[in-house]
Amino acid sequence: MKASLTQLLPIQHPIIMAPMFLVSNVAMVKAAMQAGIAGCIPALNYRTLPELREAISELKAAKADGEAFGFNLIVNKSNTKYPDQLAVCCELGCDFIITSLGNPKQVIEEAHKKGILVFCDVVNLEQAKKVESLGCDAIIAVNNEAGGHRGDISPQKLIESLNAAVTIPVISAGGVGTRADLEEKMSYGAAGVSIGSPFIASEEAGVSQDYKQACVDYGEQDIVMTQKISGTPCTVINTPYVQKIGTEQTWIEKLLNKNKWLKKYVKMLRFLKGTNMVTKAATEATYKTVWVAGPTIEHTKAIEQVAKIIARFTK
Repeated sequence: MKASLTQLLPIQHPIIMAPMFLVSNVAMVKAAMQAGIAGCIPALNYRTLPELREAISELKAAKADGEAFGFNLIVNKSNTKYPDQLAVCCELGCDFIITSLGNPKQVIEEAHKKGILVFCDVVNLEQAKKVESLGCDAIIAVNNEAGGHRGDISPQKLIESLNAAVTIPVISAGGVGTRADLEEKMSYGAAGVSIGSPFIASEEAGVSQDYKQACVDYGEQDIVMTQKISGTPCTVINTPYVQKIGTEQTWIEKLLNKNKWLKKYVKMLRFLKGTNMVTKAATEATYKTVWVAGPTIEHTKAIEQVAKIIARFTK
């Protein structure tokens, strides 16, 4: 039998509060730990290493027996900060690291030296076999119901196919908005679940009230895919602003997403044209102006404390 999430981590319920860019914070993770689940924060939510150090230190001071927290590292080559972020996580310590978008070999090797578990995001069997061969402790199976940069395989098919092919636990990510959803994913063979979007509209979240209220006012049918933010399809709330700017990239956005170094020439283009049209075309859609969320906001009916949201899944 594969280990369950409650065996991998010293937690009461098989749930990880998913790391969400510009949303997750220390207050949310503290509340998550106190309610019996694990919490995780993207290291990129901290602009500097001292800020990351402060966050880890605060969580360690707050953590009690039977509680767990972790950090998410983007491990592709474009994130030049990640080696230093990894070093800080390993130096100060956390219970687990979730890797995304790249080769996790270095993270697995360095984290294991410190007794830190490593869970790796995957969207298909090929990726799962690769990270298992590198020695990760569990797989985060990102399905086609997840928010943000999701996979394209259904929860049941993804969980069952991965369980049949790998020997390590499979944690399901995406499509959990109710206790019934959680139990469904567990019935497919998941060792636990990673839940993100339902926690955006939490009192502890540091995002704007407008963003939180949008998660209350909009639902599953209001989630659309956009390429405007990063060039990679991403699920967002279809607000009037999103409808206004569209979901397809402009020519300048495509150019800049393929060639990041060209950004410095935008100012030149702006000067030559005597207008800010080019700059606006390249920067109008950001994570602050376009709100990332998944279809599980369908079940968000109010802005509530993290503890009350967790109770939706555990009681």
